[in-house]
Amino acid sequence: MSLKAVLFDFNGVIIDDEPIHEELIRELLVAENLRVTSEEVRQVCLGRSDRACLQDLLSRRGRVVTPEILDDLIDRKARAYRQRLQSAEELPLYAGLAELIPALLAAGLRLAVVTGAIRAEVEWVLTRAGLIEYFSAIVAGDDITTSKPEPDGYLLAVERLNWTDTRLNLRPAECLAIEDTFAGIEAAKRAGIPVVGVAHTYPFHMLQRRADWCVDYLTDLELERIQRVCGEVTPSAPS
Repeated sequence: MSLKAVLFDFNGVIIDDEPIHEELIRELLVAENLRVTSEEVRQVCLGRSDRACLQDLLSRRGRVVTPEILDDLIDRKARAYRQRLQSAEELPLYAGLAELIPALLAAGLRLAVVTGAIRAEVEWVLTRAGLIEYFSAIVAGDDITTSKPEPDGYLLAVERLNWTDTRLNLRPAECLAIEDTFAGIEAAKRAGIPVVGVAHTYPFHMLQRRADWCVDYLTDLELERIQRVCGEVTPSAPS
């Protein structure tokens, strides 16, 4: 099967912001007179949408969780997230991203983002980083009603990439997903998409048991290596 598209997770693959999210989630719960450990946040939240994460954490503590309550918490967290990044001198993007994206585009591959983060956060970061124009589709947490490890986000990304060009005829098996969490890896595989695990968040040996293949860092994910593992790259970008 040839390769036509590469689908990026966002948090933990494009931007190194998982510690920021953990801190903001803990601050939200403290404001609600609740406590949560770092281990529980990692267990419940890594790779999942804010909505799914907060709903589970609150439900575990016997709190009645209405859509309005969740919307307010997510909005408060989004504002705090942007304030945190705005105060930073530069975005904590992962090394290797600036080299990988141009190489994939030069090979004619389509790029997309599939994430549980809300669209406003994703678009703000990608715009500030000067990367948003390179992604033909973004599927964010507020685009779907489910969260990873459900495959819906990845399936929608394939559908949206096909909308960009009716000649593409993209199938899941013709994509490669780049993920850093167990939930993300499972979501891609359930969608029928081969997935490479990047050991930014979990140790290499733990991802290796779940992903089709694995690298230590994004800098290790070179086009030549992708071609060796995934086979022929089929250019699909418009001329």
